[in-house]
Amino acid sequence: MAKLFGFKLPEPGEGKSSKGIVSPVPPSDEDKSDFYVSSGFYGQYVDIEGVYKSEQDLVRRYREMCLHPECDSAIEDIVNEAIVSDLNDSPVEIELTNLPASDKLKDIIRQEFKNIKNMMNFDRKCHEIFRTWYIDGRVFYHKVIDLKNPQEGIQDIRYIDPLKIRLIRKQEKTGPNSQSPFDVARAGKDPGNPENYAAPELEEYYLYDPNSSTKNSGIVPSRNNKGSVKISKDAITYVTSGLIDRNKQTVLSYLHKAIKALNQLRMVEDSLVIYRLSRAPERRIFYIDVGNLPKIKAEQYLRDVMNRYRNKLVYNADTGEIRDDRKYMAMLEDFWLPRREGGRGTEISTLPGGQNLGELADVDYFQTKLYKSLNVPSSRLDSAGGFNLGRSSEILRDELKFTKFVGRLRKRFSGIFNDMLKTQLILKNICTPDDWQELEDHIQYDYLYDNHFSDLKANELMQEQLGVVNAMEPYMGKFFSAEYVRMNILKQTETEIKEIDAQIKKEIEAGILPDPNVIVDPATGLPVDTSMDLGKPITEPDLEKSGKATEAPEGGEI
Repeated sequence: MAKLFGFKLPEPGEGKSSKGIVSPVPPSDEDKSDFYVSSGFYGQYVDIEGVYKSEQDLVRRYREMCLHPECDSAIEDIVNEAIVSDLNDSPVEIELTNLPASDKLKDIIRQEFKNIKNMMNFDRKCHEIFRTWYIDGRVFYHKVIDLKNPQEGIQDIRYIDPLKIRLIRKQEKTGPNSQSPFDVARAGKDPGNPENYAAPELEEYYLYDPNSSTKNSGIVPSRNNKGSVKISKDAITYVTSGLIDRNKQTVLSYLHKAIKALNQLRMVEDSLVIYRLSRAPERRIFYIDVGNLPKIKAEQYLRDVMNRYRNKLVYNADTGEIRDDRKYMAMLEDFWLPRREGGRGTEISTLPGGQNLGELADVDYFQTKLYKSLNVPSSRLDSAGGFNLGRSSEILRDELKFTKFVGRLRKRFSGIFNDMLKTQLILKNICTPDDWQELEDHIQYDYLYDNHFSDLKANELMQEQLGVVNAMEPYMGKFFSAEYVRMNILKQTETEIKEIDAQIKKEIEAGILPDPNVIVDPATGLPVDTSMDLGKPITEPDLEKSGKATEAPEGGEI
């Protein structure tokens, strides 16, 4: 097997390669168009009828679709809901509350996640990164490391255009035996014995062609892949939309089901414009009485009448002249028709223009259909609709479905961080591949939310939680602990508990909050000395200590 470019995650007993930091992928220039997908040809239609040659063809069609205004508006709604940029917080943070690991390991993982985001410049380019992944339906990143010192982890992360790379899977036969039952029988062995067959070996790698042209349907310039580079699978981060055409084994984008709706909308709009241009003006019909004149003389008489009464004055804005421009009759001009003797004579009537030029029901229908095909609530098409802040029970069902759809997109998109974090932790010997399989299921990613439904739902949920905490307060310390209430009732994470405790301590020291360990006398407002045991009788030493000497009554006790 040919040696692949890049690196492979270490396996037990494997040696380490020794090369410098090199990459066949050039650094992405954010000022150029090698990253953003808003490039392509804005055509009349996305010419596709469910037939495509390769995944590269699909990516080009998706990029053409995103240039149409209605489709771009729906995409922006989705991206703005999924990625929320804030002045103070990062759009996404790692959540390790449920991770069965020590605090030291959690801090290391948080720091490595922060380093990955810095290498991707995610906080500043998060909108473009998510939009690119959503439109193309896939994203590729090359994880560049120092092959001489792999324990230093990822040194750079470079974006790869999906038109220039593809995943190759080859199933090769290994061992002396053949996969064919005929060959096994010819060798004198039992074809029914599974041990006589060789186990196939699956070779997987990425084929990268830096000179791939966007005009070609494929990315391989020739049969022998001249000019292409084979890159190890572990060196590439590859995350798809999760939608796959099982018949053709092709990865699809979420824009795929909107292709037909977009084509229909474009055709309806074009036909509407043509109809309005042709039927908007009112035209006159001249019925000219030609009597019993022969056909040739009747036509000549009709032309004479037309030229006599039909003057077309044209103003030339360049020279300021007014000239008589007499040309042949056009579609939008008057009609001149001959009428024989015995009719009603010469007559002039008016041909009315279009009567239903203001009808937009068809356009609205296909716009709504396009939004539904992209899982965006159709209510967002109505720009006149206000922003309603009511109870969460009053939120439309479409908004609830849209929120869940965005949550699924975030979950799928988080695979980028998972793959890079896995490579970083294994290369730096922070964990082994076996350890990562146990840790991966407990790592979550917390995205910022900017959905009014989520805010209303969170506020109502907080009110219900505080009511439950108030009811449980008499039983705290007896049946429930404070940590149980904070984690299971208030749903506070481990990180939030630490931050809140530190903030409370700081505010108590600053005098903003009262110290809960100090009892204040409501009558005097002064702190009460709790060093005295109030449960036993007061004795003379206690009185002397307090500065109050009182004579004991006859009982001997005070």
